[in-house]
Amino acid sequence: MDHDAPPPAVDPAWEDAHTDYGPDPRPGPSPRGLAASDADWRSFLENDTPNGWLLRSSTLLETLTSGRPIHLMHTTTYLESIRASRQLYQAAGCLVGALYCAPLILEPAGLRPHNLGTWLLDNKPGTHTIVFEVDPGRPMPAEGIDYLRLGGVHLRTYLDHQAFLTAVEDDQIRRAAVERIRQASECLDLLLAAACGTIPPAGHLLDRLAVAVNAVPFLGYLYFEAAAEYLMLHSTSRETAACAQAGELNNRPYKRLAFTAVETMGHLFDLALFRPGHARLQELIGRIEPGLVPGAVDYISRRVAHLFACAALDPGADATTVTFREATFDALARTAPGLLGQMLFRLLRTSPRYPQLFPIIEQAKATAASAYWNARGIPTPFNGVIPKGEIGLNLAWPAGARAWVADTCRRGLLHPVEELELTFVPRLADLRETALGRARFTLTTGARADAFPLPPAADVAAAANH
Repeated sequence: MDHDAPPPAVDPAWEDAHTDYGPDPRPGPSPRGLAASDADWRSFLENDTPNGWLLRSSTLLETLTSGRPIHLMHTTTYLESIRASRQLYQAAGCLVGALYCAPLILEPAGLRPHNLGTWLLDNKPGTHTIVFEVDPGRPMPAEGIDYLRLGGVHLRTYLDHQAFLTAVEDDQIRRAAVERIRQASECLDLLLAAACGTIPPAGHLLDRLAVAVNAVPFLGYLYFEAAAEYLMLHSTSRETAACAQAGELNNRPYKRLAFTAVETMGHLFDLALFRPGHARLQELIGRIEPGLVPGAVDYISRRVAHLFACAALDPGADATTVTFREATFDALARTAPGLLGQMLFRLLRTSPRYPQLFPIIEQAKATAASAYWNARGIPTPFNGVIPKGEIGLNLAWPAGARAWVADTCRRGLLHPVEELELTFVPRLADLRETALGRARFTLTTGARADAFPLPPAADVAAAANH
């Protein structure tokens, strides 16, 4: 790349889906009428929480912006297949096609895993570890992909690929998306009211949220990320203090929360199943760090409301005037494209024909994300909901990367032992080779009449007790 040439144009939809953690951050898109702006929240998180300073100067951010070689670790059960094929493929998920990794810190005695990497090594038995070295060539921007703000991209991708659905399927998915949003409208309107400053009684919002997740699964992702942020930024445990001393947010508290809140999380990490009522949430947090219980419900209620408003609504919308009670597809596409896109994405993902649609719809997003990262000079995109340590390898990066099989010594350091000659293929791995595919899907050729059913009323009512 010619460093003197003007930078390539970037897609505004993908730019809006990235959070800027640089010294002069670009504010994220948000609607009018909110009680607090994104800048207000950022200032609070950085300055008024015990670990908020790590949003400005963590080891992860410093590594990415240094311009020096970056080291990553990836755990896999497919080492022999990778050796045989000498190819590595993209993976769908929160990093939109980037290969899921954790950072490594180069030390004289070896490569030290970030605490997320240590968790992976401790909790992924039977896996092998691959180490990557990527040379960005120059400092890269501290921009992280925020999968919560991908609704606009999901909506655009659906509209661009409608021709791959039958007329019946298209009608079903549209109707189901609108009906589910209407079904959850009481909670959705409550979230907007809270984001605009009308906070309901303690616990009420989270109890309504827990019920609504069954109709609008995206709410489970928002709920979990708000809770995870609370734990990481407010924890004062000895374990968290040690992570902070190393310049890292502690990933273990939110991992414990996820796996205790949802029994099947070890089978498939599906945050659509995260839906504890407020009392259950307090109980779970009490098991992790009792001192965090008193402020949890208030903080998470306010935070999830703000995140919802910013992720769901068009930046030109006035959040004080929006209601979802009589939603229509066209009105949602104008006023709440983020929410509609997330709803369509989830319905497609749970469709019987998803194995056929996956290489069409998901590949389009992965390719567009890679194009954005290459244009911005980003070989290692990270999860920008919060820079907690989830980082990806951009397999479309023109300069590529070196790869080794690594062993872990008794001190927990990684040591490369065998270099792998790999071709990085910017194409998604077969769905059957993913956790999602193994857990849920079989190859099906036809769409059933109930491809996008509404949740039974009894299930919706019971959701708050999970």
